[in-house]
Amino acid sequence: MNMMKWMVGGAMSMALALGALTGCGKSDDAANAPGGQPVKTLVVGTEATFPPFEMRNDKNEYEGYDIDMVKAIGAKIGRPVEFKDMNFDALIPALQAGQIDLIASGLSITDERKNAVLFSDPYMNAGIALAVRGDETAIKGVDDLKGKVAAVQQGATGAEAATKLKESGVLRDIKYYPTVPLAMMELVKGGADVVISDRPTSEAYIAAAGGDRVKMLSTDLQADSYGLAFRKGNENLVKQVNQAMVDLKAAGEFDKLRDKYFKTPTTKP
Repeated sequence: MNMMKWMVGGAMSMALALGALTGCGKSDDAANAPGGQPVKTLVVGTEATFPPFEMRNDKNEYEGYDIDMVKAIGAKIGRPVEFKDMNFDALIPALQAGQIDLIASGLSITDERKNAVLFSDPYMNAGIALAVRGDETAIKGVDDLKGKVAAVQQGATGAEAATKLKESGVLRDIKYYPTVPLAMMELVKGGADVVISDRPTSEAYIAAAGGDRVKMLSTDLQADSYGLAFRKGNENLVKQVNQAMVDLKAAGEFDKLRDKYFKTPTTKP
């Protein structure tokens, strides 16, 4: 999450109102069904414990950068949107099984995942970052992780990066958690020495938590980009979504989303 290039924006009340409509049924390539048939709902899989990208508010409503982005995309292509909340490591299997039409969940584009799914164009540049306790002075970078314990989110690219560090003899152990906030809590209580996770999510946690319990190291472990994921064979939907993203970017909507979700803390840990 090194360099953040933000592409889609917030203040889109008309688009969000349209995109918030929900329905039922499966969908594949058809955006507007021919012959007066009902428009199929775009069923979106997400893991709603990943602020500021996807989360639930006090009313148990979905919100976040990815949530607003997909609602706006749905409005652009004429598809009502329905969200399904599930564990992060269950998202790709659910997509492949046809239970959802796409994944919007801060999903990093990797070569391994490209073997299983189709990706949209990247909508955010991000990097895998290191977070340590606020009073930590010995860990200044990856070279200082020898013999340390990392906390990570199960199934995320931070977990993959940690696995490589352990296999190479750097990390002593890895602790896996279903969410980044839980990994951060393990760090704060002293059960881990470092959290390896996407930079925007770690930064959002720190901003929301306040104080100086956790800090980020300035150098990222690796570069990363987020994309929306689709079933293999669903190229037409990918094309429609990519064009909608281009249009939204040109309209300044990505910039508005960045201002909305990354200038103001949106959730408590």
